[in-house]
Amino acid sequence: AGASLIVGLSVVGLGVLLVRPFAPALAGFAGVHRRMAASFLGRDLPEARLTRTGAGPWRQVIAWFGQRTFWQLVLWLLFAATGGLALSALAAGLPFGTIALVATAFGLWSSGEAPLWVSLLLFALGIGLAPLWWYYGDVFMRLRTHTEAAILRPDPNAVLEQRVADLTASRADTVDHSAAELRRIERDLHDGAQARLVSLGMNLGMAADLLDRDPELARQLLQEARHATGAALGDLRSVVRGIHPPVLADRGLIGAVQALALDLPLPVTVDAALPGRPAAPVESAAYFAVAECLANVVKHAGAQTAWVVIAAPKNRLRLQVGDDGRGGVRLDRGTGLAGIARRLGAFDGTMDISSPDGGPTVVTMEVPCEWSSPRTTLSSGTG
Repeated sequence: AGASLIVGLSVVGLGVLLVRPFAPALAGFAGVHRRMAASFLGRDLPEARLTRTGAGPWRQVIAWFGQRTFWQLVLWLLFAATGGLALSALAAGLPFGTIALVATAFGLWSSGEAPLWVSLLLFALGIGLAPLWWYYGDVFMRLRTHTEAAILRPDPNAVLEQRVADLTASRADTVDHSAAELRRIERDLHDGAQARLVSLGMNLGMAADLLDRDPELARQLLQEARHATGAALGDLRSVVRGIHPPVLADRGLIGAVQALALDLPLPVTVDAALPGRPAAPVESAAYFAVAECLANVVKHAGAQTAWVVIAAPKNRLRLQVGDDGRGGVRLDRGTGLAGIARRLGAFDGTMDISSPDGGPTVVTMEVPCEWSSPRTTLSSGTG
């Protein structure tokens, strides 16, 4: 009995240790099926994640045993090996059944000759299975994908916790970005407009002192002060343009992006359709995101053409910037895309990059938003 107990505990211990590498692999395999189900159903399916504790193997496995996600993965594996496999076999078996019956009707799978009425019957059955496969094949696959989506549905509490964590990190990034932006504005004002205004004040003071003694020199100083005033106004406009471009306020997001495209040294096609205007902060973030993406195209892509698509699917603002350049774009390569992702993250936005080596590059950004008016704006142009 003692030996049996020792052997049993050894087997259990080995099984527990095997869970450590098996569970992440199972989660990855289930993730592939989740993405396939999402593509088949045409909707997003949130990912159920295993939480890693960073502890030793035993504590990690024990922690997984207490997670709902782990048992969801086990249940999914059981379903995939039984019901899921059966449904896939049914979906795939119908067309093979059609081929088999038709082939048998013509004697391709039979060494003897069947009566004519048997061949006709088999042929009719084979042809009759074709529309059944067309209909029920989709039904079987939808049944499987809906079941997998229900099994792999993440814990609402875990989703909420992850969302809170993401928003907390996004808020921290936004605070840091805002502080850096304030420092930039302060530096630009100090080095630009403030210095020019100080020079303007000095010139006006000297002109006032020289007005009676040397009117000609006073006139020159006033002329310099006039030029300094224009330069200071130009510096102030540049600072304001970096905060909220006037063209954005005047013409909206589509018009501002079109104006931006016209100033670039390569052809840029703008195709846009919006049901109205988003909130000003979202509109500003979207404009600067497109501007940064187009700047990257000019600086790094080596592209001949680029395009911008602006759409509004399901109360979301979708921005897509693409080019036919060399590709290979990554978030961690210092191209400013990480800053865009942080800025959009403050509005619960997302960014997706498709950029294989050799191109093309497509950056897709989405931000949830409400529209200020029901008016529809359609636009298409080339810069």
